[in-house]
Amino acid sequence: MTIATEDLQRLFALIARDIAARRDHLCELDGAIGDGDHGLAMDAGCEAAAKAVAALDRAQTAPTAVFNAAAKAFLNTVGASSGPLYATAFMRAGAAVKDKSELSDDDFLRAFAALAQGIQERGKAEPGEKTMVDAWKPAADAALAAWASGTPLSQSLDMAEQAARQGCEATKDMTAAKGRSSRLGERVIGHIDPGAASAAIIIASIAKFVEQHDSCRIDM
Repeated sequence: MTIATEDLQRLFALIARDIAARRDHLCELDGAIGDGDHGLAMDAGCEAAAKAVAALDRAQTAPTAVFNAAAKAFLNTVGASSGPLYATAFMRAGAAVKDKSELSDDDFLRAFAALAQGIQERGKAEPGEKTMVDAWKPAADAALAAWASGTPLSQSLDMAEQAARQGCEATKDMTAAKGRSSRLGERVIGHIDPGAASAAIIIASIAKFVEQHDSCRIDM
């Protein structure tokens, strides 16, 4: 059993629901070191991406087009820095599975890794700079290492989720090297980076999606 366009439509809907549920918390985190609107931006962007993806004809749309539609919708909706970052991430994921009509587990993992790489390269950030990269990079590294050792996709993404949560929590002890919060110096210490927090939510959603997808395989 593979991951088809209709499955990706469910994935984006799940991400949108999970981000919406944590919108206010993300705004609270951002209020401590930023403008306080990160939750609103991520909620709007993820909802727009989910709606754009849901409108696609699943019978006529390849996975690459799903990611590209999500990228365009997110960018058109979110003018803040997270807009270009996630648009690039989704486009990279689409490029990683180009010409695929359905995704194997290996294809899906490559798309996941491409998400992280796209965010890091577009943001020109490294781990330790108190950004969403502190969640995305460890998550991708953990998933790829687990997959290379023969771990099933679901468990590989569970490890990614754990790494993302740990990376997010670690931002509490960092100063910021990027964005508005970088102007605050040591005053940001003690506060979790909101971008890393939203990244951890998205990564957890992806892990949950794969777990649910795998349970359907077993049931069948």
